[in-house]
Amino acid sequence: MTHDPRVIDQGGRGVTEQPDRASEFVQSLERGLAVIRAFDAEHPELTLSEVARITGFTRATARRFLPTLVELGYMRTDGRLFALRPRILDLGYAYLSSLSLPEVALPHMEKLVAAVHESSSVSVLDGDEVVYVARVPTKRIMTVAISVGTRFPAYATSMGRVLLAGQSDDWLDGYLATVKLRQLTARTIADPGRLREELLRVREQGWALVDQELEEGLRSVAVPIHDGAGEVAAAVNVSAHASRGSSAAIRAELLPHLLSTAALIEEDLRGGTQRRQSTS
Repeated sequence: MTHDPRVIDQGGRGVTEQPDRASEFVQSLERGLAVIRAFDAEHPELTLSEVARITGFTRATARRFLPTLVELGYMRTDGRLFALRPRILDLGYAYLSSLSLPEVALPHMEKLVAAVHESSSVSVLDGDEVVYVARVPTKRIMTVAISVGTRFPAYATSMGRVLLAGQSDDWLDGYLATVKLRQLTARTIADPGRLREELLRVREQGWALVDQELEEGLRSVAVPIHDGAGEVAAAVNVSAHASRGSSAAIRAELLPHLLSTAALIEEDLRGGTQRRQSTS
């Protein structure tokens, strides 16, 4: 007996068509995502022919998608080679923000704030910016109010530098070649070469301290939050007014608390992942 996709609705109003699963499949979307997935750590830059070979598409098919992705800001090209741009992270941000990170982090952040008497935040990288996904305030030390969803340029923030430092060298090359560095204060690092040196230092030491580069009078120290694969997925910080002490004093006082908090968040995140896997 052949299944008839037509059905009669319960109100007897006539024949309607049941959705055909095959007709709902958008092949162009599948191909666009395949083009994006062709790029990875081993293939940060690809020619049109290489994209076609890796995806199995014809050159003509690959040629239709690459210029579109460039136009949308997800890729860059010098006319021959194509590479992903930081905006590609937009596609993963919605997924990351839907996870339990804020719920897991908040209890630990509250204990941190109670211990150090300074505000703490968690953020993720979204394009050239950090986006706040959790925050526990104490006293207001910035002229700009911060809440969940607030964005700041990644290069001028401690959390942003931790997140940028967690990316691959090839990714950083693309970022530094395209990001617009503005002198937000007299102390802001606005030179790509100096910023690269600072990011490599942050990567090696495992934390970042920004001294009045985003706003005068504000110092902030941040450490990474790693996912189950060991990749930098988010960052947690503590912000303090410059009057609290020197950069060295703030680092010595706050960094141990921050590292401990990040470790506890990571432990809970791993536990949540393991529980989800055991029930799936």
